[in-house]
Amino acid sequence: MKVAIFGRYYSETTPKSVETLFNYLKQKGIEAYIEDDFYNLINIKDHKIKNYDSCKTFVKLDTSFDFLVSIGGDGTILRSTMLVQNLGIPIIGINTGRLGFLATIQVNAIEKAIQDIIDGHYKISERSLLSVETSPENDDIKSMNFALNEITVSRRNTTAMITVDTYLDDEFLTSYWSDGLIVSTPTGSTGYSLSCGGPVITPGANSFVLTPIAPHNLSARPLIIPDSTEIQLKVEGREHSHLMSLDSRTVTLENGTLIKIKKADFKIKMIDLLDESFLSTLRKKLLWGEDKRN
Repeated sequence: MKVAIFGRYYSETTPKSVETLFNYLKQKGIEAYIEDDFYNLINIKDHKIKNYDSCKTFVKLDTSFDFLVSIGGDGTILRSTMLVQNLGIPIIGINTGRLGFLATIQVNAIEKAIQDIIDGHYKISERSLLSVETSPENDDIKSMNFALNEITVSRRNTTAMITVDTYLDDEFLTSYWSDGLIVSTPTGSTGYSLSCGGPVITPGANSFVLTPIAPHNLSARPLIIPDSTEIQLKVEGREHSHLMSLDSRTVTLENGTLIKIKKADFKIKMIDLLDESFLSTLRKKLLWGEDKRN
């Protein structure tokens, strides 16, 4: 078995997480490779990770890896998809961040989680992604034109609203007068979209949701659509440009750029341990249905 380890930030629990993970993988005879930049980040910090200099590293992934362990928060898992892309390598997250809705393994449960994976006590959750094309073409997103959570258009360097002309399968829907528009997957429905009043969608649903950001219209509400829909957006406003973000990556587009968003032709695989589920995470992390009578 061969495991990739990825992280982006160094927090107080990072050394303990990496040390616990590496020691347990070594104890079980599993090959562990740490992403090169993450290795260098830890190496310049004060840590007590045993035999750290002997760790194997990687720059790019290939299909020889059995799964990837993300150490950080949900943002780190989102970034790990840039490494995995369409390779089909399952991802599981150790939470050293804050909420940890996607990264569900706590630091004190690392060994149990890894043993559960070794023993096959898990299931795979396949998560749909969004892909995007622009006309004219944008070189900054050409090779990484997909997002696990959401694709968002929003205003830039101004307090003025923008207008987002929106078409679904070439049929005009509406023009949103707002600060922007979020196109979210079921995975992303508990993120930015939720903060803007969007619904929670279970991961297995074949749906996307359009959620306007601060719309200046009482009738502009989130809209759930089939994930087979092609969405076309065009932004106008007082500024000459606007922002488009793919999860945590942001590019600047000229107003009038045609943005085509649709379901990506591959999915990301997430490892779900049998003692965890989307619904239990919803209750624990978002306090879903919290009521003293329950």
